[in-house]
Amino acid sequence: MSGRLAGKVAMVCGAGSVAAGWSNGKATSVLFAREGAKVFAIDNEIGRARETVEAIRAEGGEGDAHAADVSVGSDVAAAVAACVARHGRIDVLFNNVGIQTVGGPEEIDEATWDRVISVNVKSMYLACRYVLPVMVEQRAGAIVNNSSLTSIRFVYPCLPYSVSKGAVNELTRSVAMQYAQHGIRVNAVVPGLMATPRITKRLHDSDGDGYRDKLKERDDLIPLGRMGDGWDVAHAVLFLASDEAKYITGIELVVDGGLSASVLGKAWRD
Repeated sequence: MSGRLAGKVAMVCGAGSVAAGWSNGKATSVLFAREGAKVFAIDNEIGRARETVEAIRAEGGEGDAHAADVSVGSDVAAAVAACVARHGRIDVLFNNVGIQTVGGPEEIDEATWDRVISVNVKSMYLACRYVLPVMVEQRAGAIVNNSSLTSIRFVYPCLPYSVSKGAVNELTRSVAMQYAQHGIRVNAVVPGLMATPRITKRLHDSDGDGYRDKLKERDDLIPLGRMGDGWDVAHAVLFLASDEAKYITGIELVVDGGLSASVLGKAWRD
């Protein structure tokens, strides 16, 4: 630990993991704590948040678990109030909550569209709405929003997810510009194809034992030779949240093993 977040309070929305392993939220929460932050871990299922906090405390870090549906304003307001009551401030906000549905406009029904947009975009708006007054009063703060490569490139049909993540990018830029005068930085991390528990679980549920072949197919697309994982995202988020990025705001940091820089990925070498 180098203490890059020493003395800071970090709120992580979506801090749990849907299955065994290291999700973006869980890895980031643990990494924040390793770097000295007091972590306020939020998840819609309290058991998942508690698992993350247990991992933090097992390493001697400080963390608290809180249950909230961050697409509901009253839940977000209560979570922010609880964090401020516990720690007196919020220095870092990681907006990590997101859901995905595969399909295009003919496959996705209206209810699914509304659900994805609400969870992926409204949750970040609400978190910003209630955390920003705390940061404005402090005259400092760092917000990192979790976007996706699908916001800037077509990867596969997942229309509401792609659209929602495009909205996250614009939310990031707009809030960054409006609140720069208050000493608040807002950036987005843009993961590419990732082997996180949510993805591997979805592939296993849809393909059974064949999911390993699907994972290999994805690995083979990446110029660096493998998909990323929760720790790759976590280190990027840590950088944007830390004072090392004190002159960086309004950007989208792509974490994709080079995929978006290439038309063919690894295929050009085969």
